[in-house]
Amino acid sequence: MNKTALVPVADGSEDIESIAIIDVLRRANVEVTVASVHEHQTVTLSRRTRITADALLQDCVDHDYDLIALPGGMPGAQKLSECALLIDRLRKQREAGFWYAAICASPAVALAPHGLLDGLAATGHQGFREDLPDQSRVTERVVVDQNCITSQGPGSAIEFALELVARVCGEDVRDQVAAPMMLP
Repeated sequence: MNKTALVPVADGSEDIESIAIIDVLRRANVEVTVASVHEHQTVTLSRRTRITADALLQDCVDHDYDLIALPGGMPGAQKLSECALLIDRLRKQREAGFWYAAICASPAVALAPHGLLDGLAATGHQGFREDLPDQSRVTERVVVDQNCITSQGPGSAIEFALELVARVCGEDVRDQVAAPMMLP
C-alpha cells in the first residue's frame, strides 16, 4: 500500500520549500495531495510561482494521511495558521501518532500557537525561532521529536524532505531517492 501525504499550500507559501516537499515525496512514490487552503486551486507562492493544487483542503480533511507537511514562507504560514480545518486536522494527526511536519516560519507561526509543538523540540527560520516553546534544538537544520519534524528554511528544504521520506518510507527508500540527486 502506498504511503500518503497532504501538503497544504496558501498564497504566499515559500516556493522552494513547497516544491521540494512535493517533488522529493513523489520521487519516493508517496501519494501526495497538494491542497489549497483557499477557495481556489491556483495558488501564487511567495516568489510569484503559480501552482495548481490537486484539491481544496476542505475536500481532504476527512482522509487519513501518513504525513501532513507544511511549507513555510510569509504570509503563507500565517494563512495556514488561520485555516481552522487544517489546524483541526493537524491536531488529529498528532493525537493519532501520525507524522506532521513544518519548515521555516510554519513551526512558529502555524504549529506553536495551536499547541502543536507543546512538549516538543523544534527548529525553524531564525527570524521566528524565539516563538518556539522549546529552544533546546533551534540551531539544528532538521529536528525530529516524537511524530513531528521541523526544519529551518529554503536552504534545508531538500534535507527536510529527505527526512520526511526516511520517516514515512524508511531509510533505504530515502537513500534510493537521495542517490541520483547528487547531494554533497
